[in-house]
Amino acid sequence: MSEKEKANILLVEDEEHLHETLKLNLEMEGYTVTSAYDGNEALKAAEEEYFDLIIMDVMLPEIDGISVTENIRLKNNDVPVLILSAKNTGQDRVLGLKKGADDYLIKPFNLEELLLRVDKLIIKNKKIADKDFVFDTYTFDSNIIDFKAQQATLKNGSVIELSKKETMLLKLLIENKNQVVTREKILQSVWGYKVYPNTRTIDNFILNFRKYFEGDSRNPKHFFSVRGVGYKYID
Repeated sequence: MSEKEKANILLVEDEEHLHETLKLNLEMEGYTVTSAYDGNEALKAAEEEYFDLIIMDVMLPEIDGISVTENIRLKNNDVPVLILSAKNTGQDRVLGLKKGADDYLIKPFNLEELLLRVDKLIIKNKKIADKDFVFDTYTFDSNIIDFKAQQATLKNGSVIELSKKETMLLKLLIENKNQVVTREKILQSVWGYKVYPNTRTIDNFILNFRKYFEGDSRNPKHFFSVRGVGYKYID
């Protein structure tokens, strides 16, 4: 399966003809495309589903694309956003980038250029998300995690076996130490869910980590839940 076939794009465009043209061409390139036609639909989709890229029109009903992008960033969602806009001033481009857009394309645009920018943004995002771990073991607070062996040696000297999912989640949290990792990113990276399920799956794993590695699981120093956003590991 190619990177394109695995990539999920949210297309936010209210002009029906342009929307269908873009959707058709993106799907022909191998992408999976979810449609939104106004700002509220875009926000709801971004909260409920994991995307590798959002293509965002600026002039939208309900909420404009710049405000939607800003709202997405305020929720610590780092999905790449490509803004489409008929506004061609430097001030407009700067505003879009300041509010969290990763790229800005002026209408009317060349379709081939758009597809090239989409491809580059998705490849860049996947390289960041899938970056190789630079070490096989990690030590914190006298606990040692061996990622290859899927084992942990606890501060009391006991050795525990870690499941594959536990190992993957620990790896993801430690790679992003001191930063909040969203539920959506965790579910996509570790479990492969595209649609966010109503489950306490991750919460249960975090509780296990506290039992394994924290001196007092009720007063953790390392593994934290950030209500409504995600989870954080602090070194």
